[in-house]
Amino acid sequence: MTKTDGRVLALDLGTSSARALVLSAADAAPIPGALARHKISPTYGHDGSATLDLHEYVEGLLGCLDELQQNSQLDEIGAIVLSSQWHSIVALDNKGGALTPVITWADTRTVDLDLGTAFDEPAFHARTGAWLHRLYWTRRIPWLLASESPAAFAGLPDLVLERLTGERVTSVSIASGTGTLDLATGAYDDEALDIAGVKPDRLPSIVPTGWTGTLRAEYARRWPGLVGVPVHPPTGDGAASNVGTGGYGIGTAAVTVGTSAAVRVVHPIDDAPELPWELWRYRVDDQRAVTGMAFSAAGNLHAWLIGLLQLESDEPTGVEIGASHAIAIPFMAGTRPPATVPSGSGVYFGLSFDDTAADLLAASLQGASLEIDRGLRQLDELFGRKLDVVLGGGGIDASEWWRRCLTATFDRPTTVCAEPEVGARGAAAIALGLSPSPGGEHLTPVPADAERVAGLRDRYETLRALAVQASAI
Repeated sequence: MTKTDGRVLALDLGTSSARALVLSAADAAPIPGALARHKISPTYGHDGSATLDLHEYVEGLLGCLDELQQNSQLDEIGAIVLSSQWHSIVALDNKGGALTPVITWADTRTVDLDLGTAFDEPAFHARTGAWLHRLYWTRRIPWLLASESPAAFAGLPDLVLERLTGERVTSVSIASGTGTLDLATGAYDDEALDIAGVKPDRLPSIVPTGWTGTLRAEYARRWPGLVGVPVHPPTGDGAASNVGTGGYGIGTAAVTVGTSAAVRVVHPIDDAPELPWELWRYRVDDQRAVTGMAFSAAGNLHAWLIGLLQLESDEPTGVEIGASHAIAIPFMAGTRPPATVPSGSGVYFGLSFDDTAADLLAASLQGASLEIDRGLRQLDELFGRKLDVVLGGGGIDASEWWRRCLTATFDRPTTVCAEPEVGARGAAAIALGLSPSPGGEHLTPVPADAERVAGLRDRYETLRALAVQASAI
């Protein structure tokens, strides 16, 4: 790569913010002060909609580059990389114009599909790493075809890349998050496209990991330091976050907490272990896959409660880990597949008049920790060992109590990644072939905390099952 002695510009396409930041090309470490952020406010509706305004999103992102330019931070850039939320979709007309807003992973609108008894979903799941679920394009596209007349479909990162380079292409990583990729071949899956009702020419072309584009001529005057700089294909934020936290070895699980949360393991795509029904599998790049479980309530839950309860602290001050009498089942935003719990299904059990705002916050963070622990234990079993754990993401960085709670709930030591911008860091590391170290503090579970959490686990599982049943009423 040319100009790699300098720096890397990373664009991070999140659900709650779009960010542009500059990193060192040597180790993908952020350059102090070289960060611009545009706050994103998704629009939620009673019909289950959860969307982003595409024009506002892209213009806000470009404004972040303008801010870096004004601060003389776009000099000596040797590469442009992208980390993006998975699963988004936009319906396009025959001129490439957007017919819909950006439909995000949190959107629950869909149509039912009756594929008959011939459809083998376990085989489909093993091949694509996905399920026939509303989260994926196999269900999104038929729903959009029923209400619009689209000529094509693309995700948010595909359209950002097209805006920057003029080429509407996607990466194997982003394509895997659509649920239409054959993981083994890295090409669109024929059965998935048949279910969706489209041909490959209506979707972005998949380019190899080593593909690069360059910025369109219209940006030459706007950002002269970026002229001719290679633009790398985007990486799904889950895959990027794993690598960015230092969780890129088969013996390490990365737990990342942003707007949502996930626990994942990166491993070679060749000779990958057979995929259990409860876990998904996507691609990192041409050689690696990532297997894990995701959770819809995490940093969004934390932020919502801080505002709702008008807490002066981000921490449940005075509440011991595992000690809250209340049990929170964090289904506020529903569940990720294969479960189908809808949004608005969050439940608190055991509330009393002596509970405080801090108790409610502690119960919620504990519930989210127990959900993540469910996924970690399945990954332990899949890879045949008690996995090492690294913690990363903005939610981890925001709460010391939550870091200690996760460590006690997992009942094993954890390493906290020192860098909160793990998605951008990981995208840069993947593009440049780097292996960043977590570089943060090491936590050991406090025995009394771990014992209290172990004591409430069975009660949590019983009440969780009741919440799942109630969500179907």
